Amino acid sequence: MTPRCFISQLYFEDVEVGQRLPGLLKKCSSRQLVMWAGAARDFYPIHYDPGCARDHGLSDVIVPGALKAAFFGQLLHDWIAPAGQVRRFSASYQKMDFPGQELLCLGRVTKAYRQEDEHLVELTLWIEADGQKTTLGRALVALPSRQV
Repeated sequence: MTPRCFISQLYFEDVEVGQRLPGLLKKCSSRQLVMWAGAARDFYPIHYDPGCARDHGLSDVIVPGALKAAFFGQLLHDWIAPAGQVRRFSASYQKMDFPGQELLCLGRVTKAYRQEDEHLVELTLWIEADGQKTTLGRALVALPSRQV
């Protein structure tokens, strides 16, 4: 799964309800989790200290929810850039994810409409690991139109 790399702009007219976004595949390493902790100033040790994670009844450190939300942000950005705008998005954490797991970030268009001078698209988002949805999300994006 590769990003569009901004070869061409996605326009509102290109979007259909039910359309799936190109997937984004992530596989977090322990190093990435430590780097995230430093960058996000999120030093809760169950995200980077295996001993602490075990003391809390976990089998290993867990991927921070905020990092999974950032993956949603990247998924959206890759789909709508350079001229689209994320108006809002949210994430709900259903299950824990662990380093080394393949996390597949996906989305589907649920609604596309014009509101005043904007062309808006609503999406459902999710992350799958080992065939299960571990994180759910919703988003609203604004796209440019070919019919200005």
